[in-house]
Amino acid sequence: MTSTGMNMMSKIIFYEERNFQGRSYECMSDCPDMSSYLSRCQSLRVERGCFMVYERTNYMGNQYFMRRGEYADYMSMMGMSDSIRSCRMIPMHRGSYRMKIYERENFGGQMSELMDDCDNVMDRFRMSNCMSCNVMEGHWLMYEQPQYRGRMMYARPGEYRNFMNMGGSGMRFMSMKRITDSCY
Repeated sequence: MTSTGMNMMSKIIFYEERNFQGRSYECMSDCPDMSSYLSRCQSLRVERGCFMVYERTNYMGNQYFMRRGEYADYMSMMGMSDSIRSCRMIPMHRGSYRMKIYERENFGGQMSELMDDCDNVMDRFRMSNCMSCNVMEGHWLMYEQPQYRGRMMYARPGEYRNFMNMGGSGMRFMSMKRITDSCY
């Protein structure tokens, strides 16, 4: 199956109440503002594909990676608020992964290149943190703490001079993971 065919099959359903109850909203692509469809979200089901869900409209605020599965009460399980306001479908990527990470904003300071997962930029590259990046290939999850912990950010191909536009005011990232086929 082509990656385009797989992306067209992605599907997430949001529910206002726990255990898939109450009003629901079905989404098969990016949605910058879900607030007119649901007043809150307390459970969700990812039927196909992977998505990032965001606490604010226009893909801002805290982000959470959701893969195929049922999340009957994911708020308490993941420490999330019930105000999911936008979601982004993550397209499947087949091919290589490549990202340059920089110690400072605007591609300043030490630069290192990644082609695979990195559980700790300090240990691997002797970098104190990552405050900007250029994703050349693939889709990545970037984590605030080593070992893929803490707040996360989805990074698709493009330049990220700082993470303010991503809702990550002053955020620094210490570990990065590729979003691979095994996530689907």
